[in-house]
Amino acid sequence: MTDLLDAPTTKTTISQAQPDNNGYYGEFGGAYIPEMLYHNVETLRKNYLKITKSKAFQKEYKALLRDFVGRPTPLYFAERLSQHFGAQIYLKREDLCHTGAHKVNNTVGQILLAQRLGKKRIIAETGAGQHGVATATVCALKGIECIVYMGAVDIKRQAPNVARMKMLGAEVRPATSGSQTLKDATNEAIRDWINNPEDTHYIIGSAIGPHPYPDMVTRFQSVISEEIMKQLKEHTGSPNPDYVVACVGGGSNAAGAFYHFIDTPSVKIIAVEAAGEGVHSGKSAATSVLGTKGVIHGCRTILMQTDDGQIVEPHSISAGLDYPGIGPMHAHLITTGRAQAISITDADALEFATFVARTEGIIPALESAHAFAALKYMDLKKSDVVVVNLSGRGDKDLDTYMRSLNL
Repeated sequence: MTDLLDAPTTKTTISQAQPDNNGYYGEFGGAYIPEMLYHNVETLRKNYLKITKSKAFQKEYKALLRDFVGRPTPLYFAERLSQHFGAQIYLKREDLCHTGAHKVNNTVGQILLAQRLGKKRIIAETGAGQHGVATATVCALKGIECIVYMGAVDIKRQAPNVARMKMLGAEVRPATSGSQTLKDATNEAIRDWINNPEDTHYIIGSAIGPHPYPDMVTRFQSVISEEIMKQLKEHTGSPNPDYVVACVGGGSNAAGAFYHFIDTPSVKIIAVEAAGEGVHSGKSAATSVLGTKGVIHGCRTILMQTDDGQIVEPHSISAGLDYPGIGPMHAHLITTGRAQAISITDADALEFATFVARTEGIIPALESAHAFAALKYMDLKKSDVVVVNLSGRGDKDLDTYMRSLNL
């Protein structure tokens, strides 16, 4: 499949956090799409910035973030974690957002955009279920039809979120091909969009997909790092931490947490991915180590694939990180050395989920538990200020925790 938009240009962007005019972060990005989706993607590309920057949009979006989502979320000084690791550790509490994770920041923005584009039907993909819940939530709020595609395996391991989506009025459709996880749910959602291009908007939940999705999702999530800067200045006198740490699957929470720090070299960016049962175990999602350049779900990025381009099935105990690729912005940051990738096993994630629960009284989502586990492998000093993006709460993962930890 060829890029239906233009090829990468030699034009450099002002910020590494933003793609060039053709949707590329360095050599990653673009819009590799079927002809049937060209009109929809082009309509988005031509209008998303004009619409989202308008005063009317910003007024409604900010009001919903404040009054419906509950922003700003706290930046919490984790005293006992700080004592344990010998550094100043702050938690950005995205788990306190309405619906329990950062995902709602993006779905609120995209539902307002879809309305202004005249769309009457919403589809979405979900892995951990948080994006599905967030999409179902805003569709209920606005009275719009909602279909969520979810891998059959994820439907079983994320049953509470499936129930929440259905209670909110969404139809949950299982993806039964491949590994029956996030990748396959995304495939099904794209097929739906191809068959219903006129009245349907696809709310992608990760910082991946054809341009303009990676940039659009990142901009909606950038409220996270915007708030971190203001809150950290109140806490420490400086808006910039020494480290910002976030888990990366497709990468929307990380994109939002990193965004306003990307052009500040003194801030070290730590992207935490899932190593599953071990990076080289054959059951892993450590894309930065195992991946090569290729195209997945509409963009050129780094993904796990065979020599002949077949997707290698990923594995992670965390449904939200069980994906064979990473967003193009993250691929660019990691390959250029701006971000450091750390791979965390299932076992480490489970250990640190328990540790954080019993140290700070917070049960994190399995995705966020990976981010906490990275602290174990960082060379921290007492003076270091570290912000960990606590992207979601662990309610959805209690069944996995009970089975895996014999609770």
